[in-house]
Amino acid sequence: MGEKWAGLGTRREAAVDVLLAVAVLAFAVPAVMFGRSVPDLPFLAVPWWAQLAVVGAAAMSMLTRRSAAWPMIVATVACALLAGQTMPLMLAAYSMTAQNTVRRWPWVSAALAGVYALTDWASPYTDRLPIAVAVRAITLVVLPALVGTWVWRYRSAIRELRAGVRAREERAAAQERRRIAGELHDTVTHAVTVMVLNAGLIQDADELDEIRKLARNIEDKGVRALTELRELLTALRRRDLPPSAESVEGIPRLVEESRATGLRVALHYDVPEEKLPRQAGHACYRVVQEGLNNVRKHAPGADVQVVCEAHGGVLNVSVVNSGKSRAVPVRVPAGAGGGYGLPGLRERVALVGGRLAYGPTAEGGFALTASIPCRPPDQHET
Repeated sequence: MGEKWAGLGTRREAAVDVLLAVAVLAFAVPAVMFGRSVPDLPFLAVPWWAQLAVVGAAAMSMLTRRSAAWPMIVATVACALLAGQTMPLMLAAYSMTAQNTVRRWPWVSAALAGVYALTDWASPYTDRLPIAVAVRAITLVVLPALVGTWVWRYRSAIRELRAGVRAREERAAAQERRRIAGELHDTVTHAVTVMVLNAGLIQDADELDEIRKLARNIEDKGVRALTELRELLTALRRRDLPPSAESVEGIPRLVEESRATGLRVALHYDVPEEKLPRQAGHACYRVVQEGLNNVRKHAPGADVQVVCEAHGGVLNVSVVNSGKSRAVPVRVPAGAGGGYGLPGLRERVALVGGRLAYGPTAEGGFALTASIPCRPPDQHET
């Protein structure tokens, strides 16, 4: 669409330039042909064909006025002095400032005004009052140059505004892409990781009951992932959380799923039953989910401590692994770590006014912690 409008603008500008060239010809050619154009200057004796030539040059210079000012200025000055036609001077004075093609335009406009005054004073068809000549030169040459400067500034402001709008649109689109990528990462990665790990455990299982249990876990996780993806796609259109978006109440289930895949996870859960803001509770759930996924990928044999507690209107959550490995029958898919989880999680926590921190511990493990404001909705409204 932008290229279409740019093409229309280019064709419109070309049409305007052609119309100006035609206007110069229509204004000057009849005056030359009927002998009412030559200024009364004794040192100038210009034949009619030369006058038509300079008029034609002035008209043609209108076609290049947007890119080069000096050909237009020279042609219009020649048209005024040799053919006595001053209308092209006005167009030149306006065009050189409206297109910003002359640096020191005040001096150039003053020179053009001088040429206009000389031609006007020498014309046998006007009065020769110095004040009237000066007023006409200022009004018909200097004033169009001033109007051209205002037009240039207005166009520049419009271009800056449009550039700013495009930049903001691009930033908004990039933020939206990151948000969607984060939602997809959080929704898909956990489910797929658990399913792959359970599939790996099935290969090493000997008892039929254990195989059936692991297969049911894979099926349940697949169905839940499909449901979350369907609701996520619907919610993305509303820029809201899905109705079934998990909150802090889903953290114990995350821990149980991790234990079923072979992780040794201890949970300390101390969150009141009062209703928390959906965004804060969902962010807390995603922190624990990302932390457990990272343990599965990078330290599957470590002991994990998950803490989720709310005190003083702040929800504190952490996932810390010991860093001590042990032999476990767990297969982690190659390339499972995409590198998008923690940066996206930091943005998610920041959006709800929280802080996220992560890094190695002194014992050689890894800690993921977050502090999220969690005052109930009615406390925000006071």
